[in-house]
Amino acid sequence: MSTQASVTQSRSVRRTPRSGRLDQAQMRAANMGLILRQLQIHGGRSRATLATETGLSKATASSLIADLAERGLVREGEIHRGGSVGRPGLTVNLDGRRVAGLGLEISIDYVAVTAVDLTGNVIRESITPMDVPDLPVDVVLDRVAGIALRTLESLRSAGYIVVGFTVAPPGVIDYDAGMVRFAPNLGWRAVALAAGLTERIGPECPEIHLENDAKLAAVAEYAGYVESEVQDLVYLSGEVGVGAGIIAEGRLVRGWSGFSGEVGHLALGPSEMECSCGRRGCWELVVGLHHFLRLAAPDGDIVHESRRSMDDRLEILRERASAGDARTIAALATIASDLIRGLSVLVDVLNPRLIVLGGYFASFGEHLLAPVKSALDERRMDAGSEVLVVASALGLSAACRGGALAALEAVFEDPTTVPPA
Repeated sequence: MSTQASVTQSRSVRRTPRSGRLDQAQMRAANMGLILRQLQIHGGRSRATLATETGLSKATASSLIADLAERGLVREGEIHRGGSVGRPGLTVNLDGRRVAGLGLEISIDYVAVTAVDLTGNVIRESITPMDVPDLPVDVVLDRVAGIALRTLESLRSAGYIVVGFTVAPPGVIDYDAGMVRFAPNLGWRAVALAAGLTERIGPECPEIHLENDAKLAAVAEYAGYVESEVQDLVYLSGEVGVGAGIIAEGRLVRGWSGFSGEVGHLALGPSEMECSCGRRGCWELVVGLHHFLRLAAPDGDIVHESRRSMDDRLEILRERASAGDARTIAALATIASDLIRGLSVLVDVLNPRLIVLGGYFASFGEHLLAPVKSALDERRMDAGSEVLVVASALGLSAACRGGALAALEAVFEDPTTVPPA
């Protein structure tokens, strides 16, 4: 099972079949989903190959593919010549022209939106600066709903059916209630986020699900490793708050209450520093984005202008680092040292095959990756504790990309939820 599937599996309601006829409908939907999943993971296939790989008869596979094509979920393209005797078939591919999944991240100083089609291609993407902690919750919900509504209208005008909507706040989620239980860096407690956005967007709003931002970023990253040896991955968000998305044996780890991954609050900072969570000495106080900005530039510097997009501010610091600016280089060295202390703990506890540095960490990969990897290698006890370390290529859109991919899982689980075209 793919990680995207495991993210949404616990949300779905398993209904007991009420008749043999319903059993047949469920079986057909499951087999259609099986074909879609095969195409998602392995790419285009002929009908015969799909039948062989899924264990379906050729007649059944052809019937299901025809149904999927009628719903606009697959299409047949170039001629497939598999080297066998007989007339060549046509390659079946996912069709990205009809359905879309939407992901939206509410961060401390921006709101990001990404929409992807069924093939995973990004079709809409935007980042809007917003000082979320300084605004009343109702104002934030009003503005976020406006951003989401404009994106939904744009997608629908282009002919897409939006099959799901995932919202990613930086906090602990009550999944059943659609509520943010605790987001210390936003100053939120018990915020009914799903209901608040649904009410503001209106009756055409897709069903909204919530998931923690770092967890969704891990989903987005893992999507690129589904066919690789990597089954255990840790994504480390590099924003004002620092969280981890943990993939273990190909599955997203939430913990019994959804609290897993709050690694930014490990006691790895100076004990006299108070964190927004109420604790002292949290790791994110010494590796978080705001601390890095303070280390890298004096008060009044352009990189502290909240109205300027974070991408612009990070680009300024990247240019300074490339030019050898002493203060920026020293700040990065300090961040690398503090990163190493926390990552050493995560490696020993979780034994991941891969660590992905996200957020602003990824922006400075050329300065952080080498010292981090070298230090982790020096601490390695044997070959089984070796870890790969890479920088995310998804930038600030990682969480909303993961949210959009998770939103599409409704189609892969039950393609019959999409009506015929």
